[in-house]
Amino acid sequence: MLQMTLASQTSFEKYARKSRWEAFLNLLDAVVPWRDLEALIEPYYPKAGNGRQPVGLSIMLHVYFLQQWLNLSDPGAEDALYESPVLRRFAGVDLGRGSP
Repeated sequence: MLQMTLASQTSFEKYARKSRWEAFLNLLDAVVPWRDLEALIEPYYPKAGNGRQPVGLSIMLHVYFLQQWLNLSDPGAEDALYESPVLRRFAGVDLGRGSP
């Protein structure tokens, strides 16, 4: 297990509760067959080679679903990931590390 970075800490508050949106995303994370979807997409997903390294398939699949659910453009999804720790946790994005 990777050590959490300071950027991935949710907050330093003593009391907190899950928002309805966070509970909804946790439910979807448990219900959607992510591994099966990744297995279908993986043969067509770009491989590392010359140029930029592709973002991990799992992260991109989660971000794509977020874009559909929230009606976000690519720049809108990027902004939402920077602004919302709930969305970052759902997508598996850690701002303190590079993409896996």
